Amino acid sequence: MQSRRFTFHHETHAELRTSVQVAFEYLDDFRKLSAHMEQPSAMMLGSRMQIFLDDGGGRAVGSRVSMTGSIMGLSLSLQEVVVERNPPLRKAWETENARLLVIGQYRLGFDLEPRDGACGLRVFIDYDWPRGPLPRLAARMLAKSYARWCTQRMLDDAAQHFGAVDAKS
Repeated sequence: MQSRRFTFHHETHAELRTSVQVAFEYLDDFRKLSAHMEQPSAMMLGSRMQIFLDDGGGRAVGSRVSMTGSIMGLSLSLQEVVVERNPPLRKAWETENARLLVIGQYRLGFDLEPRDGACGLRVFIDYDWPRGPLPRLAARMLAKSYARWCTQRMLDDAAQHFGAVDAKS
């Protein structure tokens, strides 16, 4: 599947105290990987999203994941499709449709690299700003922070689960 090109990029790195196989199994589970979206947070202004998985559970190319929620009374939603899955080293998914406030369409994913009894983890997001003048104004102020928060939360959850040797943004 040919990937879209996006305007902006952010990535976060850590070294985890586990093997790439065990890390991939954990990160391949959208419920674990996106658990931070189901919890109220300051970045979401106390709101949260609900995650829905298809029969593939987001664990196959073509699997679909959707999230819905609201923030300050505004409905948010997104549908993602897994576009790349190469166990135990890489997985990526892209939005097919995103109705968000701060970022628009995106590609999100992770890479794992074996390292002497540990593994390197890189979580990345490539994204565009949303359409429309008000969302673009919000994006100008907050998109970079949101991208950093998103990748950092995924990395922090994995680092907390496995223990981290080193983490950096």
